[in-house]
Amino acid sequence: MTFSPTIPLFFCTLTALAQTEIPLYPGPPPNAKPGVSITEKRDVDPKSGILRISNVQTPTLTVFKPANPNGTAVVVCPGGGYYILAAGHEGTDVAKALNEFGVTAFVLKYRLPTSGVFENDEIGPLQDAQQALRVVRQRAKEFGVNPDRVGILGFSAGGHLASTAATHFATPVGTSDPTNVRPDFAVLIYPVISFLPPIAHTGSANGLLGKDASEEKKRLYSNELQVTEQTPPVFLVHAADDGGVPFENSLEFAKACRAKKVPVELHVYPGGGHGFGLVNKTTPDRWMDRLRNWMVSMGWAK
Repeated sequence: MTFSPTIPLFFCTLTALAQTEIPLYPGPPPNAKPGVSITEKRDVDPKSGILRISNVQTPTLTVFKPANPNGTAVVVCPGGGYYILAAGHEGTDVAKALNEFGVTAFVLKYRLPTSGVFENDEIGPLQDAQQALRVVRQRAKEFGVNPDRVGILGFSAGGHLASTAATHFATPVGTSDPTNVRPDFAVLIYPVISFLPPIAHTGSANGLLGKDASEEKKRLYSNELQVTEQTPPVFLVHAADDGGVPFENSLEFAKACRAKKVPVELHVYPGGGHGFGLVNKTTPDRWMDRLRNWMVSMGWAK
């Protein structure tokens, strides 16, 4: 565990060349409930100022290309408890910051199990995350990325989705497409990891599995229990005073990675609470700088 010292602020100049939204699937999305039609909703929370997207029926990827691409790609999964997507400070803003050091970012607008659009709720978000990884690899030449350097990044419940993608890739859900869906690395920011007490995030568990989920299902999606030697390298950030998702979620995942000899780096800030996005206002330290350093050390950035 690393407790990050104070360093100068990193100022993002937001020099993304282009942003293009593309459909996640070439036709109607799989696992869609017949006869269901909903209208996507976008609003801004009046208290937090957070952009919220809900009622997603048509999942997409928004491509953010950097001025000087280095070949690394990251699929970004906003959080929101599997009820909404916090698409600004945990999506667009992060993509632009990744562009600053050459990473091509893909913000995933994934379908939500609480919106009633799935035939099978529990596999729906993972299905979209795996398809995002598939699309980036299949169109790697078009996007100017290396198909062997495709990572996934998620916040909160989006962190649960990203950690699920990093641990449940052996048997892709809902398709026979042979394209590799194992991310080459995972970046988990104040992630939901466990659905088991005492550190479970009940809201995300209920959102994905429903209130009456079995113990077996909760264990299956408690990703600290799903780490293997094949889990990709992991970078984690959490605040010790997180009142929404206990920081032990990140700690337990890091411990599981160490037990399986998976490279892992964990940064725990004393303060910051939950949902701070790019900027933890309790410290001048910037976790995005820490991420860049880690990616340089792993050979995914310069």
